[in-house]
Amino acid sequence: MNRRDLLALSATLLVTAPLLATAAWAQQVDVNAILNDPEAPVGGNPKGDVTIVAYLDYNCIYCKKSAPDLDRVVKEDGKIRLIYKDWPILSESSMLGAQLALGAKYQGGYEKAHHALMGLSGRKADQTAMLKAMKAAGIDMTRLQSDLDTHGPKISALLQRNLAQADSLSLTGTPTYLVGPFRTSTLDYAGFKQVVADARARQAE
Repeated sequence: MNRRDLLALSATLLVTAPLLATAAWAQQVDVNAILNDPEAPVGGNPKGDVTIVAYLDYNCIYCKKSAPDLDRVVKEDGKIRLIYKDWPILSESSMLGAQLALGAKYQGGYEKAHHALMGLSGRKADQTAMLKAMKAAGIDMTRLQSDLDTHGPKISALLQRNLAQADSLSLTGTPTYLVGPFRTSTLDYAGFKQVVADARARQAE
């Protein structure tokens, strides 16, 4: 079964499993690097009591389907720290989308770019559609190109770290959400609320 088949399979199931399954697994995963990479964009409440780490691809239809519900829960809750992990695995334009979003971070526009790209329909948004969406979202395109030229190596390094982390976690496809001590795939509004509540309950034990 290839990665795309695994993605389709995992996205049809609500899988909420403990993240720290075994001691051997924990030794292979750099949890601090996942939670505290200084280059990874952070949304929500930076001092929140629950952290959601979202591994996403801008051509993933399941990511796009989940995105509005995730945004809603983060805004309504007010105590969730959301870490974005751009993980472009589905196509060449997925890589372009990740680079554009991360480039927009340097003008304070990562989340605007993120939402614009997640709002594109279909599985294979092309360069023209992505650039048009970025511009419509208010991203300064001249500044964006300058930042991509200047910070390209840092963006590439971050994407490589995201890939290495996903491999260390044995992730099979997007979206994947790490919510406190749990790992799960596609969720709706109620699902996000429930797993956040479960994470808080586990942390309180």
